[in-house]
Amino acid sequence: MIEHQVRSADPSVEAALCGMGIHPLMARLLANRGVDPHEAPRTGLADLLKPAALKGIDRAAEILADALEAGAKIVVVGDYDCDGATATAVGVRGLRMLLESLGAESAQSAELIEFLVPNRFEYGYGLSPEIVQLAAEQFEPDLLVTVDNGIASVEGVQAAADLGIGVLVTDHHLPGDTLPDALAIVNPNQPGCPFPSKSIAGVGVMFYVLLATRAELRQRGAFDADTQPRLDALLDLVALGTVADVVKLDDNNRRLVAHGLQRIRSGRAQPGLLALFHEAGRDPRQALAADLGFAIGPRLNAAGRLSDMSIGIRALLADDYAQASELAAQLGRMNEERKRIEESMRRDALEDIESFLKDENPAAGVVVAHPEWHQGVIGILASRIKDRLYRPVIALAPGDDGLWKGSGRSVQGVHLRDVLDLVSKRLPEGAMPKFGGHAMAAGLTLQSEFLEPFKTAFAQAVETLSDASALQRKVESDGSLPTGYIQASVADMLNTQVWGQGFPAPLFVDEFEVQSQQLLKNAHSKFMLLRDGKRYVALRWRNTETLSGRVLLAYRVERDTFNGGDAVQLIVEQVLS
Repeated sequence: MIEHQVRSADPSVEAALCGMGIHPLMARLLANRGVDPHEAPRTGLADLLKPAALKGIDRAAEILADALEAGAKIVVVGDYDCDGATATAVGVRGLRMLLESLGAESAQSAELIEFLVPNRFEYGYGLSPEIVQLAAEQFEPDLLVTVDNGIASVEGVQAAADLGIGVLVTDHHLPGDTLPDALAIVNPNQPGCPFPSKSIAGVGVMFYVLLATRAELRQRGAFDADTQPRLDALLDLVALGTVADVVKLDDNNRRLVAHGLQRIRSGRAQPGLLALFHEAGRDPRQALAADLGFAIGPRLNAAGRLSDMSIGIRALLADDYAQASELAAQLGRMNEERKRIEESMRRDALEDIESFLKDENPAAGVVVAHPEWHQGVIGILASRIKDRLYRPVIALAPGDDGLWKGSGRSVQGVHLRDVLDLVSKRLPEGAMPKFGGHAMAAGLTLQSEFLEPFKTAFAQAVETLSDASALQRKVESDGSLPTGYIQASVADMLNTQVWGQGFPAPLFVDEFEVQSQQLLKNAHSKFMLLRDGKRYVALRWRNTETLSGRVLLAYRVERDTFNGGDAVQLIVEQVLS
C-alpha cells in the first residue's frame, strides 16, 4: 500500500504569484514548494548570497591571493565523485584564471596550479597522510587546497604541516568533534558559520572562495571590475556538481544551477561538458537539471567508481574539444562497464532479497553482500534496492585488506549514520573498524567474521531508531492536472524551473483507462491511456508490470522528443491503485 499525499499551500501565496504574471499552474507548483513571492523574481547573479557570510572566507582569500602573487605552487586535492571532480576543475580553472590575470602565461599557470585526486581503491577518501606524502613527492607544493573534503582530515593536515606545507580546507560535509588545524577552513557547516545555505555543494563552496579571492586581488589593485576574470564562466561546472551531489536545491543553489544551465544552453559551457552531452546523446541547447543528474553525472562518477577520477577531471579541464571528446568517450565506455557490473550485481542481490519480498513481516533494514562484487558500485546497488524495497539498505563487497567495504542508502525518517553508530555499540568492539556518513548515505568497514551478526544488528537498529510510518512508501503529488494542461507548451514551461532534491519536479495524480500495453527491450512498459476522451502515450521505466482497466497513476509530463513536433508523453512514476 502506497500512502499518497497532495501538496498544498497558502492560497494567498498562490494568488500573489499569479498577480506577478506567473502562469496559474506554475504559481500553484511554486506555492506548493514554499516559494516566497518576494524571492521569486530574484534570479540574477547579483542575488546570490554574499561570500562574506562564509566563516573563514576572508582569511582564505588572503592566503590564496598571497600565494598567487608569490607564484607559489598550489595543488587542489579533490574527491572521486562528481561534486569532487567539478570542485577540482572549478578550483584549478579559477585559480589559473586569477594567476593569468596577474600576468602569468597559460603554461606557467598550468605548472603552478595542479590537482590530485585519491584513487578510492588505494587511498580511500580525503586528505590522508598518505595523500599528503604523494602530493609532496609529485609536486613539492607550497599550499594544498582541499575541495569537497578536508573537514575531517585532522591527521592529513598535521602531516602537511610537518612537511612545511600549508593547507586551506574547503568542504561542505558535517565536521567531527575536532577540526583540522588548517590555515583556514571554509565550510558552511562548521561551528559558528552564519552562511544561510547549509546545503551548498563542495563545488559551490570552492566557487565562493574564488569570488572572495578575486575581490581580494581587486582590492589590491590587480585589476578592476571591467578587467577582472569572469568567474561566472565556471557556473556550468558548479551546476553539474550541485545537481549530481543531490544537495537540497534551496534558493541559492537553484540560482547557481539556473545560471549554469543558461551557459550550457547558449553553447558557452566548457568543452569537456559539451563533449559529455554529445557522448550521452543529449542536446546541450535543451539542457535540464535532470540531464546533469542522470546522464552527465553518472559518466563522471564511473571514472571514480571503476578507475581513476583524474580522467573525468582532465575532461573538464580540456580546452581542446577533440581532446575533450576523446576523454568523454573513455568515460562513456566506463559508464557502460559500470552498468554491466551493476546489472550483474543486481541479479545476485535479487537472490538475497527474495525472502524479503515473500515475507509478510519483512525486516526493517536489509543487508546484501557478495564475495565477487565491485567496491565502486555498491553505493548504486544499495540505492537501487532501497528504491525497490523502501527500506534502508547496506551493500557490502570484499576489500583487499580482508574487510568488507559497505555503502548504504536510507529512506526519509531513518538516520543511517545513527543506525550504524548503534550497530557498532551492539557488535563486539572492533567488528566495525570504520563507519561514517549522514542521514541518507553512509559507509563502513566490517570484519568478515561478523557479517551475519551485522545483518541482524542492522535490521534491529533500524527498527529501534524508526517508527513503522518511516518504512511506509509515500508519494507526494501536486494533485490532478487538467487535461487542457497536458500539452507541449506546458511541458516547456515546467522546464524553465530548476527541479531536484528539496524542490521536486511536478508530479500529478489522475485516473486513466489502460487501452494497451507493450514491452520495450523487455525492461520498460509503454501504454496507451485514455482520460476525458483524450488518448495519451505513457512510459514506465524499469517496470514491466501488467496494467489493465482503470488505474490511478502518479505521473510527469514531458515532450516526446522521439516523435518531435508538439507531441507529449506521460512518465508513470507510481501506480497508486
